[in-house]
Amino acid sequence: MTYRRIPLYLSCLFLLALSGCNSKRPPLVEIPEPLEELQTMSPATRQAGSLWDSNQNSLFSDRKASNVGDIVTVLIEEKSSASKNASTKTGKDSSIGASIPNLFGLEKSSIIANNHIDMNNLIGASFKNDFKGAGSTSRSGTLSAALSTQVIVKYPNGQLKIRGGKEVMVNNEVQVIYLTGIIRPVDITAANTINSDKILNARISYTGKGALGDKQEPGWLTRSLDHVWPF
Repeated sequence: MTYRRIPLYLSCLFLLALSGCNSKRPPLVEIPEPLEELQTMSPATRQAGSLWDSNQNSLFSDRKASNVGDIVTVLIEEKSSASKNASTKTGKDSSIGASIPNLFGLEKSSIIANNHIDMNNLIGASFKNDFKGAGSTSRSGTLSAALSTQVIVKYPNGQLKIRGGKEVMVNNEVQVIYLTGIIRPVDITAANTINSDKILNARISYTGKGALGDKQEPGWLTRSLDHVWPF
């Protein structure tokens, strides 16, 4: 009875090994909650006969993001491409030979003559080794989007750290885009927008989860076999 259970035990151990090799799917990027709303202040009342409204654009500057809590729109236009080629070729060819035409007159003895020993070709060896390898890789990507972000830190030098995200669900397919980085107020346009190529230490994530995402990766058993398959 015990011997009959051995295949069952081995099967269970094999399944446990496969489950341990199963690579976990990277989680979606979680969009952080926005900053708490700043305390609102009552707008300044317009004095009688005054044409100036403090809530409108300044005569000398536009209402652009400049303080913590302000919103700025990032125009994401990311294009990247890279390629790399490598080739290696090595070779080695060597040979060795030795002869003893004269050896105290023994080369003329009957022992050597009867055994047909050629004293001029006693030792010979050769070695040849060749290796050739080549490889190439290329990758390209494009991402275009408009994302509203919020200023979360204002540094002493005036630079701003922004952060924002957006989650869209279409037909049970969740698409999440997240961005964070540091910008300069001078790079913000009059329309309160900034291009993504002007963001320092930009971190842009675009991930998805759903039926389409599931079809773009192999099954868990295939991934497990890739880890343990020796060939």
